[in-house]
Amino acid sequence: MKKPCLLLLFLLSAFYHQTTFAQKAKIEWDEWGVPHITAANQKDLFFAQGWAEMQAHANLVLRLYANARGKAAAYWGPIYEQSDQLVHSLNIPQTAILFRKTQSLELKQIIRSFTDGMNAYAKAHPEVIDKDKLPILPVTPDDVNLQSLYVFVMEFTGGNELNKVPEWSDMGSNAYAISGKRTASHNTMLVQNPHLIWGNEFTWFETELTLNGNPIYGANLVGFPGCAIAFNKYLGWTHTDNTLDNADSFEITLKDGGYMLDGKKQALKERADTIWVKQKDGSLLAKPMKFYSTAFGDILKMDKNKALALKVAGMDRPNALLEWWRMANSKNFGQFEAALKMQQMPFWNVLYADTDKNIFYLFNGLVPRRPGGTFEDWNQIIKGDSSKNIWSGYLRYDELPKLKNPKSGWLQNANDPPWRATLPQELDKHNYPSYIAPDKMPLRPQRAANMMMGDGNITFEHLIDYKLSTHAELADRVLTDLLSGIDTTSSPLLQEAKQVLSQWDRNADNDSKGMLLFYFWSRRFQPSNEYNYAVRWDPNRPSTTPTGLRDKKHCVELLEQVAKQIKTTFGDLATPWGTYYRLKRNGIDLPGNGADGELGVFRVANAGRGTKTVTVSSGDSWVGIIEFGKRIKAKVLVSYGNSSQSQSVHNGDQLKLFSEKKLRDAWFYPEDLKGHIVFTEVLEGDTFITQK
Repeated sequence: MKKPCLLLLFLLSAFYHQTTFAQKAKIEWDEWGVPHITAANQKDLFFAQGWAEMQAHANLVLRLYANARGKAAAYWGPIYEQSDQLVHSLNIPQTAILFRKTQSLELKQIIRSFTDGMNAYAKAHPEVIDKDKLPILPVTPDDVNLQSLYVFVMEFTGGNELNKVPEWSDMGSNAYAISGKRTASHNTMLVQNPHLIWGNEFTWFETELTLNGNPIYGANLVGFPGCAIAFNKYLGWTHTDNTLDNADSFEITLKDGGYMLDGKKQALKERADTIWVKQKDGSLLAKPMKFYSTAFGDILKMDKNKALALKVAGMDRPNALLEWWRMANSKNFGQFEAALKMQQMPFWNVLYADTDKNIFYLFNGLVPRRPGGTFEDWNQIIKGDSSKNIWSGYLRYDELPKLKNPKSGWLQNANDPPWRATLPQELDKHNYPSYIAPDKMPLRPQRAANMMMGDGNITFEHLIDYKLSTHAELADRVLTDLLSGIDTTSSPLLQEAKQVLSQWDRNADNDSKGMLLFYFWSRRFQPSNEYNYAVRWDPNRPSTTPTGLRDKKHCVELLEQVAKQIKTTFGDLATPWGTYYRLKRNGIDLPGNGADGELGVFRVANAGRGTKTVTVSSGDSWVGIIEFGKRIKAKVLVSYGNSSQSQSVHNGDQLKLFSEKKLRDAWFYPEDLKGHIVFTEVLEGDTFITQK
């Protein structure tokens, strides 16, 4: 019985103690504010990552952790009270504690080291932390679990049901995995390209983590250890938001202090909790509250006779961060797939490529095992009266749609259902439950597929061009009809509009003249409404429909209306797109490019409403383009820069590259990094010492 105990002690010692001859952990900061972390054990590696993340995002991370604790109102007042109440209504704090208790030992150690590093940085550099964030310290492992629940459950899995994020529809992604049969070099290639809001909990932090000589390069959302999207010497992967409905809202009937289930009254589970709210005089006001749960989930809203309950997948999977770490340390497809079979991540498609010439797509996530019905049946408020609608398990890994090494030689996903991950189609939706995903292919994934099908000899440079393409697929479908409709009118303004649109390059580049006019028209046209097209989307012609205009006359009238608006506001129908679309951050103001993906633009850049200018606020955030040859070749970008600290030169420094449609070299190998190191920090005890 002693040998297993001795083995366990040895493994723990290997994690926590660096051998006397091993190199000290160090952080080499490059010219773009990217930390390249080298360590001989996981304890030092994640301690260093926590330190580095605080150096780049201290005030942001602390604010996010406060929100995830459900205590933001206690720190900053009533404006955060509603957010705190939502956290507590879903019992996130208690679930985080349960995560800590049930997580694997390895993940517990990773998180502890990460938060130890964050606290060490705060102790060494209190001057960079805003005064109103100091009370949040110290951070604890519970904060990482709270943040993971907040992001996974409240933003992604349950985000649509909760309607918590107004810009939820702006959150998406692009991805390509291309086999050697389609590339000029015969190497596989991968495009990583999530589209998230440019700030808050959706902020990406770029890092290289090298453990015992094995580099992992990628990015993760702030507040998390490891990498969520990454590549190493053998393989890489990316995620896209999938069309997965794994959160359900149930309308339940209340009766005599309980609720009805299968024709019988059931007792509501009552839970007392308290929200603390900071007052103007600095005192804390306690607001005792009662929260209720049912067999259908936690109650979010309640009146006299009805209540709305929410059931969300993922509240029972505490090791998602470990699954990512296992993926990152894989050296072949078998190891990578073994990590995926952990099924800890509740959401996100996976696209993969490796040096063994494999490419792979997985409709990943926790898909509730439902009693039947279609996707549309479940993608609405469900009547909560029958226990048959209460799901308690998920589809197994082998039951999920997936595709490895398709005949076409390429895979794509741009937040469309899994069925057309490649064309000609190889996944048959009839082989899967009808509730698993809808059947559609919007214009952006069509654009992705059409670029692949049009090139059988893809170079690395071609792939960069495709990723940065601002071509509007919508224009290819409707512009001919729109211009011909103008010919039936005698309006001088419409004739001028026709001249501008005829000469437009159909791109949304900084200097594109005509994009502004087309964009304003498309907002009134409503591209996602199939009723507006002469030919609607046809699953048998998935990448060439819809097309044409159903009502040319009405569409021309819309064009005249927006032409008058643009004339009044800008004075010129040919105003360059970048005059209106702007990139702004930390005092920087540059012309933007890209547009809403609804127009079939692959380079997504979403902005709010405005008159003379708008500011890009979501879209292309992390970009990675990787070629898996004998030597890894990669270009990357964090659109808004790798720091959110107001005094950092890296807060917004990559916007210039975004504006110029350029990417940066990923300095993956030590020899690549030489000459680009600004300063180095070396671990001494429980702190890092700077070496210039």
